[in-house]
Amino acid sequence: MDFLELTKRRFSARSYKSDAVEQEKLNYIIECARFAPSAINYQPWHFLIVKSEDQRLKVQQCYNREWFAEAPVYIVVCVDSSVAWVRKSDNKNHADIDAAIATEHICLAATSLGLGTCWVCNFDLDRLKSNFQLPSEKHPVAIISLGYVNELPKHSSTRKSVDEIATIY
Repeated sequence: MDFLELTKRRFSARSYKSDAVEQEKLNYIIECARFAPSAINYQPWHFLIVKSEDQRLKVQQCYNREWFAEAPVYIVVCVDSSVAWVRKSDNKNHADIDAAIATEHICLAATSLGLGTCWVCNFDLDRLKSNFQLPSEKHPVAIISLGYVNELPKHSSTRKSVDEIATIY
C-alpha cells in the first residue's frame, strides 16, 4: 500500500477486540518509532509498552473511558526534555515535537499491520507518573491505545481542501 493509502486508513480507533497483539508486531512498531527523526537526532523519548492486566489498570486510572479499557495494549510515550534539542534563538525545547513524530510513527506502523490506535493526550499526568514511578525527567506526552479494531467508524472524517490548508508562494 502506498503512503497516501496508509494515511487514509489511519483513524482514532475507539472499539477494540480483546485479542492479544503479537509480540512480533509490537517489536516492529517500536522499531519504527526508534527510527523516527528527532531534532539533532537526540531521540529524547522512552516508550512504556503496557500489556499486563495489572499495569493496564494503572493506565486506565489515568483516562477512565469504557472504550479505552478495551484496548489490550497501551504505549505511553515519554520524553526527557533535558536531553532534547533547544533552539537557541528562543529557547524552544523540541521534546514534545520529537515525541509527536515518534507517536505518529507508532500509529502509522500499527495501521500498516492491521491494528488500530488512538492517540490520547487528555489524561491525569500526575497519576500516570505516580502509577509508574517515573523519574522527574521522564514526562509522559501521549498514551496510545493499541489493538485489533472491533468496529470501524460509521463515517469518515471530513478533511479541509488543499486550498484551505496550504499557501503556495
